[in-house]
Amino acid sequence: MKKYLLSLDEIDVVVQDVAKNFSNGVIVLRGDLAAGKTTFVKKMVKFLGVDEEVTSPTFSLQHCYGERIFHYDMYNHGLEHFISLGMLEELERDGLHFVEWGDDELVKILNSAEIKTMVIDIEKISDNKREYKICTY
Repeated sequence: MKKYLLSLDEIDVVVQDVAKNFSNGVIVLRGDLAAGKTTFVKKMVKFLGVDEEVTSPTFSLQHCYGERIFHYDMYNHGLEHFISLGMLEELERDGLHFVEWGDDELVKILNSAEIKTMVIDIEKISDNKREYKICTY
């Protein structure tokens, strides 16, 4: 597990490290409301050279950026709804998949399907500081 304690203007440190070491698979983002999950995705998309507006897919379930970046949100409906819509198969596609509000059950499913997975837990320490805990499976 890697840990980072960064101010919001230092987030590029963790973004660059993740981008360098993880270019294909699923990144599960966990943290309380306003912890910075969507902010992390915004920074990653920009770092990867895709010039598109990144917003949380809370109500649409999935957004695509460029040809290989996918962004999901399970907050409103959870894993069962995600699976019932056939979205699990989407995570097998070539590319980088960001899943906000993914849980341990999703990680277990991804591991059993041998899908490369990274979990990033984001904790809001203060208005300007976040702790990022990163595990790769």
